[in-house]
Amino acid sequence: MQQKQLRLGEILLTAGVVTPEQLTQANKTSLQTGVRLGEAVVKLGFATEEAIAIAVSKLLNVPYASRENKILLPEKGQNLEKTIDERYARDNVLLPLFLDDQVLAVAMAEPDNVMILDNLRLMTGFEIQAFISTKAQILKTIDEFYGSSGSIIDKVMETKEGEDGVDTSAGEVDVSDARLDLDKMVAQARGAQVVDLVNAILKQAIAEKASDIHVERYDERVMLRFRIHGTLYERTPPSKDAFLAVISRIKILSKLDIAERRLPQDGSFSLKVQNRLIDMRVSICPTVFGEKVVMRILDKGAVDLSIDKRGFDPKQKEDFLRAAESPHGLIFLTGPTGSGKTTTLYTILNTIKSPDINLMTIEDPVEFKLEGINQVQVKAGIGLTFAAALRSFLRQDPDVILVGEVRDQETAETCLRAALTGHLVLSTLHTNSALESVVRLVDMGIEPFMLASSLRLVAAQRLVRTICMACREAYRPDAELADTCIKESQLQPAPDPSQFIFYRSRGCERCHKTGYTGRMAIYEVYYITKNLRDAIYKKSGDLNEILAVGQKEGFWNLRASGWRKVIEGTTSVEEVMSATVGE
Repeated sequence: MQQKQLRLGEILLTAGVVTPEQLTQANKTSLQTGVRLGEAVVKLGFATEEAIAIAVSKLLNVPYASRENKILLPEKGQNLEKTIDERYARDNVLLPLFLDDQVLAVAMAEPDNVMILDNLRLMTGFEIQAFISTKAQILKTIDEFYGSSGSIIDKVMETKEGEDGVDTSAGEVDVSDARLDLDKMVAQARGAQVVDLVNAILKQAIAEKASDIHVERYDERVMLRFRIHGTLYERTPPSKDAFLAVISRIKILSKLDIAERRLPQDGSFSLKVQNRLIDMRVSICPTVFGEKVVMRILDKGAVDLSIDKRGFDPKQKEDFLRAAESPHGLIFLTGPTGSGKTTTLYTILNTIKSPDINLMTIEDPVEFKLEGINQVQVKAGIGLTFAAALRSFLRQDPDVILVGEVRDQETAETCLRAALTGHLVLSTLHTNSALESVVRLVDMGIEPFMLASSLRLVAAQRLVRTICMACREAYRPDAELADTCIKESQLQPAPDPSQFIFYRSRGCERCHKTGYTGRMAIYEVYYITKNLRDAIYKKSGDLNEILAVGQKEGFWNLRASGWRKVIEGTTSVEEVMSATVGE
């Protein structure tokens, strides 16, 4: 690998793609982060993916395929979509191009990946001729080739209203007190067009990596919105006439009462997409214009529970793992709803789990089912609260316990008692910063000396959107912004502001014109040292005093973590400022 990187570096230099200084920096980044040299060059903004792909094509003597040279166009009529299914193509960033005399041509982002090449030979039964292309171009062509590009909903909506024997006239029923013909509503909900429409909405939301689907009706129109990377975007909605049938179809899938339109209802269902099971959590709420539906998409396959994917700084990762490997104690993660706390805690559990550790969780709700971990769902209606389940856990010989959230004094005291009796307890709190959790717990009635002795780590997190690498725009910050970055990033030694290259979002087809392609977490992590423990014991009511000790111990806050991501080029100044208001 090192020899190949050196050869690639020589080619990049000879082609004038990078300067010697840029190559040195890219090599350093490659070694530090474990990414390939080409990826490091692109990440640092020294060259485009296309330039790197062309260089690798020369290095490996593999043909270069792109949309421009017309090679990245799968041959029609050869059943290539059945030869390599869409899921495998997406997961491995590859695309079948054509079949000629028992040789299958495949465009790949990593044409030197021997394992993938061997799998393709076994899976297809053909010899493989590899072409190289960029990830962005392959993924875009996959969207078009497998029929996921554009709006799936648009295609379904092109079908004329009323086809397939579906009577949509009931869409004009008054939503206040009208009598419903339930047989008619069930027939509509099970009609082929409505089934296809709901399936299309679900499929498009999953393809766009949405976290939530909103279906709602107003006086004159229906609105369909997807929440993607934390922001809502409008999509082609169902017609006003089809609205009630769509709601009824979702109720049937969720096993809810289709006749009940006056009260909120909650349900769930599962669907299989590309050989993976996806859970849908459904909430229906009555409004003045009709029922509003919100579906939360819980796609375990889309969540990578690798700790290296969480966005931790190396020191933060080391501190978190050191605390998680403690035989007993308390770990608290704080942040607002939707900031990714549960995913981070799942990642920690997934990292430390082993056959010789008994891990148990009590959650509301259980978002992902994890193998090797005993998970319990809160059911307050029958008395199964966080505190009640936690008391039961202590008789189940646990080593590690995850409590979804500490909401009251009873749960806080039970967590503390578990930590003091030889268990490691992880939980969450809703506070603005990590160390505010200390003040909150003391306010709940926890004795400072007991908290100080049991606490191992407190952390806070926020989510920021990651800039699309395909269309980001580089710029040099002005002197004032650079000075603010140096001051608030708390980097030691302070970086040279003349070397700063920041990036702003622009928008392209790959990122659906948003300028962003995902989200990552920024953290503040305080491992409880002796000095912090003393400060918590003696100054538990004075947050500023505890913060001052934390800074002296070398820890930094959320804003500092955000600035470090800006310097790395993974997010924008605007995202950090928005996510860390008040820091």
